[in-house]
Amino acid sequence: MFEQQQFLNVIDRDEAEKRFRAALDLSPLDSEQVSLAEAVGRVLAEDAVALIDVPGFDRANVDGFAVRAADTFGASEESPRILKWNDETLATGVQPRQMVAAGTATAIATGGMLPRGADAVVMIEHTRIAAGKLNVTRPVSPGANLTFAGTDIGCGEVVLRSGQLLGARDTAVLAALGIAQVTVVRRPRVAIISTGDELASPGQPLRPGCVYDSNSTVLADSVRELGGEPIMLGIVPDDYAALVAAIREAMRFDAVLLSGGTSKGAGDISYRALEELGPPGIIAHGVALKPGKPLCLAVVQPAPERRPVPVVVLPGFPTSAIFTFHEFVAPVLRRMAGRRDVDPTIIPATLPMRVNSERGRTEYLLVSLVQKLEAASPSYFAYPMGKGSGSVTAFAKADGFIVIPRQREYLEAGAAVDVHLLDATLQPADLIVIGSHCAGLDYLVGVLQKEGAISKVLAVGSTAGLEAAKRGECDLAGVHLLDPESDQYNRPFLNENLELIEGYGRLQGVVFRPGDSRFEGKSAADAVTAALADPQCILVNRNRGSGTRVLIDRLLGASRPLGYLTEVRSHNAVVAAVAQGRADWGVAIQPVAAAMQLGFIPLRAERYDFVVPRNRLERKAVNHFRELLRRPEIRAQLRRLGFDLS
Repeated sequence: MFEQQQFLNVIDRDEAEKRFRAALDLSPLDSEQVSLAEAVGRVLAEDAVALIDVPGFDRANVDGFAVRAADTFGASEESPRILKWNDETLATGVQPRQMVAAGTATAIATGGMLPRGADAVVMIEHTRIAAGKLNVTRPVSPGANLTFAGTDIGCGEVVLRSGQLLGARDTAVLAALGIAQVTVVRRPRVAIISTGDELASPGQPLRPGCVYDSNSTVLADSVRELGGEPIMLGIVPDDYAALVAAIREAMRFDAVLLSGGTSKGAGDISYRALEELGPPGIIAHGVALKPGKPLCLAVVQPAPERRPVPVVVLPGFPTSAIFTFHEFVAPVLRRMAGRRDVDPTIIPATLPMRVNSERGRTEYLLVSLVQKLEAASPSYFAYPMGKGSGSVTAFAKADGFIVIPRQREYLEAGAAVDVHLLDATLQPADLIVIGSHCAGLDYLVGVLQKEGAISKVLAVGSTAGLEAAKRGECDLAGVHLLDPESDQYNRPFLNENLELIEGYGRLQGVVFRPGDSRFEGKSAADAVTAALADPQCILVNRNRGSGTRVLIDRLLGASRPLGYLTEVRSHNAVVAAVAQGRADWGVAIQPVAAAMQLGFIPLRAERYDFVVPRNRLERKAVNHFRELLRRPEIRAQLRRLGFDLS
């Protein structure tokens, strides 16, 4: 068994990147030939040169008659020029047999090959037939209604240059030149290994304490997006010999990616396995990043004739793995595939809340962008996602990230920040909802999505949602805030700039596992008393600022039971913790508890409503949402889900 070790030497992010790249060959890989059908998304390894003219002949651009332009000069409706009609008709693909002599014309279709002697085409609309002769009623100049050979592409012309990333328009050019085989940069083949006894492949049964391997999927698809070919080598358990063998097998590829096993714990063996490989070896182990500190960068020269192979051990947590991949690995793979470096798309934004950071580490903070409605030009608030490096969904739902320099300990609310977009283009949502999570809201947003309205929902709690509405940062704020003085929900918290859209009632209650004698058959007050009397009874709490948290704190008074500091952000997370036995009780709404077949003790009926800034009331998506709440079939479904619309 290995002893626990610290990171070899935590270094600055830029220094780690500099050392890593210096040890690699960043030129494109060797070339290969592929069929034109396989060329989209590949990078040309040599110039594409036209070996023919395009078009390869003088051709008509309209239906009409091939003529000598001089024969039409002076033509008019009153005084047409009369030409002899040749007995040849030139459809597309037909080679002319007759020459157009002076005073004659040949019928020709659009795309037809111009016959010798002709230097123009008169449109059929400007002719009429009379007594077997062609009467031309409008003159044409030489070259009229024609495309001459080589006008589009000339023989010997370079049409696409080496290094061009081929898209559909480019392959159309190659097809027009008759090119069936294309010389392109070989795709980098990237071996992907996931490590850890706790991992299971999607589709397999999940044992307690285990998680599904999502890293290999996101890494494989990211490799594809960069022009590479992922080679999935599966999951390797925390076995040193097995991991060394897997890495040696992977060394025949162009790059090797591992996820997990790069921290300092006793089970983290990936970086130790790299010590078995040849020089240069480990370049950096431990980078001053958040997330991503455990990153391990290595380079191996498998044979004198081979180029150095980057071997990167990414952190096991999903967000950390994706960030470090895009920061350190993606630029290398892009170079190998012959693609150009991509400058990040950056959008200025305002941070709506204070964010704390850790001095000494550059932090990448995922954010979701909310457009400011009152701004003359598009401008945004950047809401931190705040789900941590273990989140699978944070990266998928975020619009971008901000970089907090390593010397900063916090960013103040209202700070101007630069948001690095995760995608080059930003598509603003039609409806922004900030506030408390609710299963009913999930249903409504799903209906909107099916009807073509894109929504963005940020679950930050009722209080934070209300404040966002007051600042005009959202279209709707889902709230269930109880005013202790009036014992009324939500309306007492409005001001002159806010409007209330009535939502529905829902029942909050204590949730527990069926059969638990501390709760079964008891009133809410007696159940809470029994829970507080048992020091081993664990609570799962809600996040501060949520309406449910206010209810819990009133219920507990001064008591702080075991688990009080464990805060989750949704009713689903509460019932999951109880159902899995990580907690014994919590407070959630009845529909979510029923879905997980948990015991439920009614605590309080409450109102879940939607607060709207008045200046957003007439937005199309807000009206769509209001109309949705009025539909009989939607209201019926909300009732079936367990909500009160009386």
